[in-house]
Amino acid sequence: MPEEIEVPTEHLHEKMEEEAHEAKADRAWISRVAVSSAVLAVAAAITALLASHHADEAILEEMQATDQWSFYQAKGIKLAILQGNVEQMQADGKQVAPERTAKVEKYQTEMKAIEEKGHELEESSESHMHHHVWFARGVTAFQIAIAMGAIAVLARRPRLWLLSLALGLGGGTGLVLGFM
Repeated sequence: MPEEIEVPTEHLHEKMEEEAHEAKADRAWISRVAVSSAVLAVAAAITALLASHHADEAILEEMQATDQWSFYQAKGIKLAILQGNVEQMQADGKQVAPERTAKVEKYQTEMKAIEEKGHELEESSESHMHHHVWFARGVTAFQIAIAMGAIAVLARRPRLWLLSLALGLGGGTGLVLGFM
């Protein structure tokens, strides 16, 4: 009967244990990347909503400002016609009714209020656009960070994950600056 050949398996067992340990460490790292990417996705969603809100407000207030300036022009035309009539009456030596003079003063007062409201709306619109720009930058940084996290896992490159986290901090900076 032939002798049984004994195969040394100690090396094989060691290699299997090393591989199992590495796989466990890999799963833990992938889990951390997944959690960080999920947190970045939530932050990106919130930041995107804020960016959209401020863009919408900027547009609406700019439209309202345009309406105010149209109203201002209409009042200005009425005032010019009324003042022209008053001046013509005075040039003809006619008595100007006090109601007309009062109406001129009323138009001038109304125009001043309309002008102030127009400037206020323009400033508010610009402020909303400033916030929007920072929030939009934050969203972009968050999105790139999420993509870098996915690439880090696919390429098995922890340094890319660190880059992802750094970009996430950049997105957080955009979020914070958007509130200022």
